[in-house]
Amino acid sequence: MIALSASGLTKAYGTDVIIEDVSFHINSGERVGLIGRNGAGKTTLLSLICGELAPDAGQIYMSAGLKLGYLKQRDNFCGEDTVIEAIERIFAPLHELEEEIARAADMAARRPQDSRLLDRLDQLNQEYEKKGGYTYKSEMTGILSSMAFGEEFRQKKIASLSGGERTRLALAALLLEKPDLLILDEPTNHLDIGMLKWLEQYLASYRGSILIVSHDRYFLDRCVNRIFEIEHHHLRAYEGNYTAFAAKKRQLREAELRAYNNQQRELARQEEMIRHMKERGTEKLAKRAQSREKRLAHVQRLDAPQSAEGSIKIEFKQDFQSGGDVIMAEGLAKSFGTGAQKRLLFENVDLDIKRGEKVCIVGPNGVGKTTLLRLLLQELAPDRGRLRIGHNVTFGYYDQGQQLLNPANTVLEEMKQTYRLYTDTKMRSLLGRFLFRGDDVFLSVASLSGGEKARLALLKLMLSGANTLLLDEPTNHMDIESKEVFEEALAEFPGTAIIISHDRYFLQKIPDRILELSAGGITEFLGKYDYYMEKKAQITSGRKYLSQLPAGAGSCGGAEGPGDLAASGVTAELSAEERRRLNKKLEAEQRKTARQKQSLEEQLSAYEKEIGELEMRMCAEENASDYELLAELGTRLEQLKGEYEDTFERLLLLEE
Repeated sequence: MIALSASGLTKAYGTDVIIEDVSFHINSGERVGLIGRNGAGKTTLLSLICGELAPDAGQIYMSAGLKLGYLKQRDNFCGEDTVIEAIERIFAPLHELEEEIARAADMAARRPQDSRLLDRLDQLNQEYEKKGGYTYKSEMTGILSSMAFGEEFRQKKIASLSGGERTRLALAALLLEKPDLLILDEPTNHLDIGMLKWLEQYLASYRGSILIVSHDRYFLDRCVNRIFEIEHHHLRAYEGNYTAFAAKKRQLREAELRAYNNQQRELARQEEMIRHMKERGTEKLAKRAQSREKRLAHVQRLDAPQSAEGSIKIEFKQDFQSGGDVIMAEGLAKSFGTGAQKRLLFENVDLDIKRGEKVCIVGPNGVGKTTLLRLLLQELAPDRGRLRIGHNVTFGYYDQGQQLLNPANTVLEEMKQTYRLYTDTKMRSLLGRFLFRGDDVFLSVASLSGGEKARLALLKLMLSGANTLLLDEPTNHMDIESKEVFEEALAEFPGTAIIISHDRYFLQKIPDRILELSAGGITEFLGKYDYYMEKKAQITSGRKYLSQLPAGAGSCGGAEGPGDLAASGVTAELSAEERRRLNKKLEAEQRKTARQKQSLEEQLSAYEKEIGELEMRMCAEENASDYELLAELGTRLEQLKGEYEDTFERLLLLEE
């Protein structure tokens, strides 16, 4: 069954054609990825589908009763609402139904003999169950938690949320609405790896149809079974995920070019033969030449394949080489706030970055990845720990929010302000390499799209000549083609790069090692994304195994301890360095547990002593008639017994 189809869609603004003669269909339950370079017309097509724009030509057809849900790059929340108020609005029909059920129940209670009222109440309850009335609260809590909105966020005003938090909240709201056709415009921006994996699993079981605009190749591979590509104002559909699309497109381009070249060669051969026949001058050859000319005139000429649209041209160069040791850090810790509001971001962060390394930093949102980069730049000071920057190290910084760009400048002014020695001609040539052509250089920075700001920030970084690049989510606003060019440039860069990223395709291609940041420090994985996920799973299974060991394991009694973990086979696949780190962490955890147990046992001894003394005083003959004292001692005794039981339960939990 076709959920939605379009025929001959065309949209232009004046002489600027955005899409032309676009036709497609989306079947019920189908998952479609919509791709194309920034500015190709993807968001325009979504706006046409949702009725926000009217096409200049063509029609859109939807199945009867189709419910659309559209996640835009900008949300429409009211800033004065709290997070929970904004989400609760989704369930307004259920709240109305709850009120109607309450009224019906009240009437049925007052007139129990009226069977019609009981039937009405039963119908309302069935409708409430059918619409998810008994499950929506748990589903709401689950989705909000998966989007990192815990209890502490529920009463926050929307206006106080960051741009990334608002995007995640808009996604949570849309998933809770469960439309028949779910339309997502760049849903993976602002999601960490854990959230991305959860979203992929959620979409895999989604019952409706899905149309996703995304530049996340890894996400597209896991979430879609068709690809729509917009290129040169037209749309072409491909079966399969992104990897299948990339292979088919390459084959198609090669086949089109081969067919065109073969036809051009054959036409040239025929024209050369006709010329020779005419030059011979005989009547017979002249007739044959004329016959060939007629046949040639009726040949359907193939159009030259359209070349790929202009790509940015990136080349990172370092003005001079740094020393071998680039960054050395030991025990870095950072927190924010003061007093009761003070919050620890991370501690025990150790780093040893060598010249030429490409290192990626991963971790959940809010753990302090951007803060760590700012510590390395020495814009912030750590609360504890030591940081040493190596000889001749010069930093270039890419800020994911492009806050370092001046919105009041034009594109050309922004570049000239930083690089004053370049002539206008040279600067415009460089801007052209980053697709700022003609009058584009006079656009204000404030008016640029996210992708255009990303290109401008990258050009400034490229010209910096820095030998150590600190990059905060550099691929977030890039289209797929720009990502591939950027990845190639980064791989060829002779200097050092430290990159925060949740782009799993990028993580599988670029890093020499991955550093996972958590509140307790850095965990190192010597490899790319697939290796990181494999080793992380092994470490998790190792911890689970240890948690299942009997109480006292690892002590002098001869049971397995952390030092024997490798021998148990749990970490046999880990490297020696990883085993050493894991064993060190496990030993530290066991020492901490032992200290906690000792403290609790000492508390229990103190409680037992005081309880015994109180009981002796209450039994003493001299106190038998002092009712006030006995009441006071009895109250204190009950309090102590309660504290004793609580402490004993805590000890039992540690020994499990």
